[in-house]
Amino acid sequence: MLFGYSWDTSGPLAFAVSILPILLTGMLVTLHATIVGFGVALVLGLVFAVLKAAPLKIISWPARLISEFIRDTPLLVQLFFLYYVLPDYGIVLPAFMTGALALGIQYSAYMSEVYRAGIEAVAADQREAARALNLSSARTFTHIIVPQAIPRIVPAMGNYLVSIMKDVPVLSVVTVLEMLNVAKIVGDRTFNYLIPLSIVGGLYLIMTMVASAGVRALDAAIPKQGLALK
Repeated sequence: MLFGYSWDTSGPLAFAVSILPILLTGMLVTLHATIVGFGVALVLGLVFAVLKAAPLKIISWPARLISEFIRDTPLLVQLFFLYYVLPDYGIVLPAFMTGALALGIQYSAYMSEVYRAGIEAVAADQREAARALNLSSARTFTHIIVPQAIPRIVPAMGNYLVSIMKDVPVLSVVTVLEMLNVAKIVGDRTFNYLIPLSIVGGLYLIMTMVASAGVRALDAAIPKQGLALK
């Protein structure tokens, strides 16, 4: 029995059915970490994109250096830093939140480049038209540039969503009981790794296929009429 669950080892099918509830519980943790990490990446990535595009080098250069540092260092190193180093300075976060934050920070660097590509794809005359209408820079960015950039970057964002989902098992090193870690514990207790790992592989396949289909549906649903091309 593990965390209130028990399993039947009398046969492969019975064993698979008995461990499915606890693996589904781990799947919920995986999905939760994916959503939180993706949300952090979306917000922080946009912040990095805006700062890197700033006309003042005193703002753009540090943002580029930080983004490059995040992108060029392993997720595992960043995760260990947040989990083991920050408590020395009085910042203690739960293991799950630490892991989700590490995922978000890692992918924010990649997401910033996606935002940059989308923003640069908007024709320059859109900005000129906004200036002619005497719109502020902030209003131009939020009401003119971003609405035209988003439809262009949805597929790329979807790719990173799937990548974040597949990187969630890394959080097991800081004791987060996501789906793969739960399967490993089941295997350790029963000496049967084939069935739990196979189920996890199948569940991941289902989740990634559903996520990819959702991204394609969103991409098709977003209006693209009136987008200016360079």
